[in-house]
Amino acid sequence: MREILGRRRRLLSRRKDEGSEVIGAALTFATQWRWPVLPGVAADPQGRSRCGCPDPECTVPGAHPFDPGLLAATTDARMVRWWWTNRPGAPIILATGGRAPCAVSLPALPAARALAALDRRGMRLGPVVASAERWAILVQPYSMERLGELLYAQDFVPGSLRFHGEGGYLALPPSGTGRGEVRWERAPLPGSAAPWVPDVEAVVDAVVEALTRTGVSAPEF
Repeated sequence: MREILGRRRRLLSRRKDEGSEVIGAALTFATQWRWPVLPGVAADPQGRSRCGCPDPECTVPGAHPFDPGLLAATTDARMVRWWWTNRPGAPIILATGGRAPCAVSLPALPAARALAALDRRGMRLGPVVASAERWAILVQPYSMERLGELLYAQDFVPGSLRFHGEGGYLALPPSGTGRGEVRWERAPLPGSAAPWVPDVEAVVDAVVEALTRTGVSAPEF
């Protein structure tokens, strides 16, 4: 009986630590970096690969806003504390664009090759968010008009690229989703100031060139 109670205490302690880590990260994003965030829908506890939302065919299980909706994203510390105190297992969802960074994402394997190519070129990158299936490079906010111009100027744009701009969202670390954990592949430097992120033009040009040169033909997820 003592062994069972001890195991239960360790489990509760681990859950408390994990909840503290998530709420601490959410508060850093919202209050120090001024990135609007909100809790995402959790993965279905009956099937971790499924989403807790009503859509049985959800393509981003446990990694998107649902209730509240994306427009509720905020930098208010009291709201952030209330959300994650009541939903400690919820993923942290960033509302991209506006005051927050946007992102360019691609499947994990070609993303790793692209980042290696960018490192060889000496290109400076900011934070990179990684999940089991996709990596996302954070970039400065951009408009859809500017993105359209950038893509039009390319001879070839891989269909596996995705763009998280104004009105979009992205799960941030440390978040658990139906497709696994979300982590930093390139973590922000410690400090109170919001991390530096590159211009979207430099990232699009470099990623497209890296994917083309390495001959990566990546399926879209």
